[in-house]
Amino acid sequence: MTHWICFTCGTQFAEREEQPAECPICTDARQYVPEEGQRWTTAEELRAERRNEVREDGELTGVGVDPWFAIGQRALLVPFGASNLMWDCVHLVDDAAVGEIERRGGLAGIAISHPHYYTGMVEWAHALDCPVYIHAADERWIMRPDPAIELWDGDVKELGGGLTLVRAGGHFAGGTMLHWAGGEHGQGVLLSGDIVQVIPDRSHVGFMYSYPNLIPLPAESVRRIAGSLEPYPFDAIYGAWWGRIVKRDAKGVVNRSAERYVRALAGDLPPGA
Repeated sequence: MTHWICFTCGTQFAEREEQPAECPICTDARQYVPEEGQRWTTAEELRAERRNEVREDGELTGVGVDPWFAIGQRALLVPFGASNLMWDCVHLVDDAAVGEIERRGGLAGIAISHPHYYTGMVEWAHALDCPVYIHAADERWIMRPDPAIELWDGDVKELGGGLTLVRAGGHFAGGTMLHWAGGEHGQGVLLSGDIVQVIPDRSHVGFMYSYPNLIPLPAESVRRIAGSLEPYPFDAIYGAWWGRIVKRDAKGVVNRSAERYVRALAGDLPPGA
């Protein structure tokens, strides 16, 4: 029996003998099946070919997979009392990374923005003996159910220690971001996954229903995302990949970007269009 892993998105599935016929995460319109078809791997194969990379990224410690695999995101360790919260997740768990995280205080929990980053969440929860917080609106996308997964409802979950999960929707119904009140020397940090996408132009951010397939969100969804963040001060945004950081005036960047997006949908395109 094997916990098969989708090679395209990194999702790990419940134990079974045969490879799944398809990956529901990839056949959904927000992701894709490669032209050559669905491929599968295992945790053992990943550990033979790749390793976890643990290094600093801005003010936080990141955990990635090297060489790049699937979507290529990195997780982040956010201070949580004497321990850490892992924000978002990666596909591979190796002993060296577990030891490094334990040296830094271990994990008190894992929280994930949306189903594209569920990946190896159960492996990480078992390795570091902690719960995984998932919004209940996205329960149907959990491909490997486990008692470590704790579903939550509503629009806000206070974790304590200045950490708050904010359900904004958009990219997925349960699309969640993490507000870290103590980050940036008390000015606040938003960890956005790609519910709010950090893009090459750091003076703006992006919002999409599907990023690879270029399907936009409706205006009301973008207004909801920006509105859900209104109560929370933040000067920086950490996106889903290494170095994807908006380093200043991040809340203003979100608000201006939402306004620009809504205008563009109405036909009022930026100069030069």
